[in-house]
Amino acid sequence: MMDGRVYLVGAGCGDPELITEKGQKLLQKCEAVLYDDLAAERLLEKTGQDCEKIFVGKRYGKHSMPQQEINALLVKKAQEGKLVVRLKGGDPFVFGRGGEEILTLQAEGIPYEIVSGVTSAIAVPAAAGIPVTHRKTARSFHVITGHTAADGETTLTENLEVLAKLEGTLVFLMGLHHLEEICQGLLDGGKNGKTPAAVISRGTTPLQKTVRGSLQDICEKVRAAELEAPAVIVIGETAAFDFTGTIPRPLYGVQIGVTGTKNITAKLRNRLEELGAAVTEMDYSTIVPYRENAVLEKELEQISEYPWAVFTSPNGVAVFFDYLKKLKFDIRKLAGIRFAVIGTGTAAALEKRGVYASLLPEKFDVESLAKTLCEAVKKEEKILILRAEQGSEILTEVLDDAGMTYTDVKIYDIHVDEEKRRFANEKAKEMDFITFASGSGVRGFLENGGSIPAGTKAVCIGTSTERMLKKYGDYAHLVAETFHVDGIVEAIRKETEK
Repeated sequence: MMDGRVYLVGAGCGDPELITEKGQKLLQKCEAVLYDDLAAERLLEKTGQDCEKIFVGKRYGKHSMPQQEINALLVKKAQEGKLVVRLKGGDPFVFGRGGEEILTLQAEGIPYEIVSGVTSAIAVPAAAGIPVTHRKTARSFHVITGHTAADGETTLTENLEVLAKLEGTLVFLMGLHHLEEICQGLLDGGKNGKTPAAVISRGTTPLQKTVRGSLQDICEKVRAAELEAPAVIVIGETAAFDFTGTIPRPLYGVQIGVTGTKNITAKLRNRLEELGAAVTEMDYSTIVPYRENAVLEKELEQISEYPWAVFTSPNGVAVFFDYLKKLKFDIRKLAGIRFAVIGTGTAAALEKRGVYASLLPEKFDVESLAKTLCEAVKKEEKILILRAEQGSEILTEVLDDAGMTYTDVKIYDIHVDEEKRRFANEKAKEMDFITFASGSGVRGFLENGGSIPAGTKAVCIGTSTERMLKKYGDYAHLVAETFHVDGIVEAIRKETEK
């Protein structure tokens, strides 16, 4: 067992991509991670499956764990011989109590290292187009905590009269709940009421909101805008600048829930976030491969009898080839088979295995795949279908009507995590759109009392998914013109441009 050690890693602020490469690598190999409320939870996806994840978050009025307990927990996990990451929002040494934690580690002789992070004191104003320094305008900036705990009470930490006389930019972190006290204290200290001011909520994320004004009216404007913590307060001449980026992000601020298995939700999330959307992954569906599959093994023994094999999803491709590897099946035995796939995503999954599809329908849905098969395959040729337990009946219905010969082999199941499904239904109230990449995704979301709220539009990847949606009610929805991930993205873009 390797000796225990602790890495204090700055997670950056808001945007999960702001973590450093070194911090990301440590997350990938750590055995325990203690993370804050302000650290982007998506970063936890980078940890290994067996990593112990412990939430110790802190936010104004909601302290989940006292600092002494966090310190003791760091020591305990390190003494268990684990590589521990203490993941902290922003930078560990910018009001992150990193120093307190290190003193404890030093006292116990625990090896440690600091991995700096991008602090919200600079990154959040920058995301709002505000430089904390600017030639001839602000040659310095001062970072102040907006509150601290003292004797059980939350108080301001600095003499505002002194701060009022400082030149340069004042940046207050964690100060939204004390905004009026801060502004009044600076005014009482002689700061000009016309001094530019800005408050940025949820900075560096697609839900970022910025309110601009002056020292004398910023409080009223923030109340009217109903800004929420976490927020950064900027006071000084540079707060009047607006250097916001001009690269188009057409879906900026649009809230989208993406459903499906992890493979599809991650792909959709990446595409949508590139366009500025605020994406919530609703990955309540999990692929469960059949570990023992006598039916599949029987058909593999007589695989030479099948001139055609059919995949209806990238997941099916992955499960099938993993099973072949488990059996140590000689892939050369597949040489005589032509593969049919439902769409470009499934074709790409096949290509990763060095195999190229012989048949791809013009329209990427089950019905089109079935009809194209009927046109391309001779009646006497046998078809091997490899798909999920919940595969659409449309495929086999069309083949039956055409008198085709096939074997429909179920190679995996789709499990719905009830807790995640309930989370998805709850979060749906906040969404502008919810995407569905399969009929099983629709069924998983809407069974057992699930619903799509008024004001939220469903986005279906194809007509078969749309048919499943209609079975559950008359929900407002869109259907992608091209039945793949890019089609979903384009459907949402067009709808938001109306």
